[in-house]
Amino acid sequence: MRVCRTITEARTALEPHRDGTIGLVPTMGALHAGHLSLIDAARSECSTVVMSLFVNPAQFRNPGDLNGYPRDEPRDLAVAADAGVDLVFAPDASEMYPPGFQTWVEVTDLGAMLEGEHRPDHFRGVATVCLKLFNIVDPDVVYFGQKDAQQVAVLRQLIADLALELELRALPTVRDPDGLALSSRNVRLSAPGRELALALPRSLATRDPERARALLDGVGIDVDYVEIAPFDPPVLAAAVRVGSTRLIDNVSLEEDS
Repeated sequence: MRVCRTITEARTALEPHRDGTIGLVPTMGALHAGHLSLIDAARSECSTVVMSLFVNPAQFRNPGDLNGYPRDEPRDLAVAADAGVDLVFAPDASEMYPPGFQTWVEVTDLGAMLEGEHRPDHFRGVATVCLKLFNIVDPDVVYFGQKDAQQVAVLRQLIADLALELELRALPTVRDPDGLALSSRNVRLSAPGRELALALPRSLATRDPERARALLDGVGIDVDYVEIAPFDPPVLAAAVRVGSTRLIDNVSLEEDS
């Protein structure tokens, strides 16, 4: 597995692989089984698998949240190598946002609701860094998890609006046996906090926003939102806070049709 730190290095390393199919798995590290499901899909469908490893400062408004994001690059690189990744693009912030950087991409309507309302400029940062990664790697297929349903919707809109020759594959949310969606933020949960967090998937399983909110309110979880989101397919999405840990999750409503 090759690790590239600069845009030029990554483009040069990928040039011999352009005759095949390149799959990209964008990550911010802290790899877990959800990421591995994306890598496995890319490995089975593409001749070359690229993983990006970059904690994107542009999608964090709160410096404490950015600084507290779990980072363990040696572990992530070992996990990626074991999973069959061919190339890891792991730039630093100055490589992606050099001095004088001033160009931003915004998906206006989809990026303003739900997470966009509670985290202003979050999806501007997501859309900008992802478009830059797409331009650097030039993949045929890019892989994301359905747990971040709004991110999937925003990036699909970006790909369509900008006529990118790129397929986005959204894979099902990976969950622990107790139902909690895998997230790098789960490590912040105490044992009692994790028990409390299980109310999130249980509430969403009702597929009813009023019942879901009542269940969450009933156990004392702070709720940012519980709403039906008009994505394709539509989902019941929620964001909650368990102590200082913010969790998001969603369930598809397509199964009800």
